[in-house]
Amino acid sequence: MAALWRRGYRPCVLCQSTISVNRWQSTAANPQAAADFLQGAPHRKHPGVTALKTVSLPEELQRAALASIHGAAVSGLADRARRLTNFLWSRKRAVEDSALREKAIALEKTLLEREKEKGRDGDIHLLETRIKKKVLTALRKTTYHWTPLRYNDDLAVVYLAARLAGGYAAVRRVLNEVKKRDPSFTPQSLLDFGSGVGTVLWAVRSVWGEAERESVCVDSSAAMNSLADLLLRGGSDREDPLIKQVYFRQFLPVSPKVQYDLVVSAFALSELTSQKERRETVLTLWRKTNSFLVLVENGTKDGHQVLMEARDAVLTGKDKVTFDSRTPHMFAPCPHQMPCPKLAQEPYLPCNYPQPYRPLPLPGSSDRAVERFSYLVLRRAEPEQEAERSRRRSWTGLG
Repeated sequence: MAALWRRGYRPCVLCQSTISVNRWQSTAANPQAAADFLQGAPHRKHPGVTALKTVSLPEELQRAALASIHGAAVSGLADRARRLTNFLWSRKRAVEDSALREKAIALEKTLLEREKEKGRDGDIHLLETRIKKKVLTALRKTTYHWTPLRYNDDLAVVYLAARLAGGYAAVRRVLNEVKKRDPSFTPQSLLDFGSGVGTVLWAVRSVWGEAERESVCVDSSAAMNSLADLLLRGGSDREDPLIKQVYFRQFLPVSPKVQYDLVVSAFALSELTSQKERRETVLTLWRKTNSFLVLVENGTKDGHQVLMEARDAVLTGKDKVTFDSRTPHMFAPCPHQMPCPKLAQEPYLPCNYPQPYRPLPLPGSSDRAVERFSYLVLRRAEPEQEAERSRRRSWTGLG
């Protein structure tokens, strides 16, 4: 079993309870089940092991990326890529206006009480003005200054050098789990929100092959869309795209009538300006999901919390108009519908997973790196699946 934990098989506390109940039930019915389950295969072949070995970029993608980088000739690329990587990893969510107001009111109250304790009874208007200045100064020093990222041609290339390989490794790992746990699923259509340089497209192709599928890539940056298209053409505008039927958009289509088998948002929700915008976007993505909704973020506290917001939005959100009545079902990493036990821990530690990968062979890059990410996979539950899940919930007491 030690090998399983090293390879990333880490169910949460609630999942461990379910596994223990199911194992007890199975063993009681058939004492040989535990012994025969792996049929003599090593533990690394356990179906619960979904982590991959060191992930490399597809050869066509790596060649196209290197050609695009060399063709752009961005000055100081290595240093800028390193700084962008660090910036994106340490990036936090934008502070909500309501939280900022509450903080300002509490600070103003504290400062006013201190002035009263000192017995300063001067002009009340001057006192209030002085306190407001102190509050503003304190907020500027202690509040995270979130600003939206605007990708121009140069910054898009820097992002390509910094994040292509790591982002690909994380998405490939998650999609591999979907395929391993549901071998019958093969997406015929894809919607990629916040598509960037097209990482998800390539990961889907690596996992499910070159089956004909319609892919819609949505990114607000025209520079990112152009670079993603260039990668599909091998780094040359004169070549035909390697992956066909790919359509780039700058805005997310909101009509729920058109659905996609697979909807993915990788490292994009955290770039939205507010919790309200993230919630509305997630609900829109869910409406457009026919089978699986896959969300991936940095494996930081903020990244994990963004996913927990999304989880709650889908599981508890109510639409005024419902075009698809199938209910959401948690698929991965944990199959239950209850609150994440990680959020109740002190100190709070995010639920994240490591995936080793090989970076682009650029000057100053290492031979191997590790991408630490958090993820969430939801699925449309068919009526028979919902009935089975209800039966399990009534028997085990778990959702």
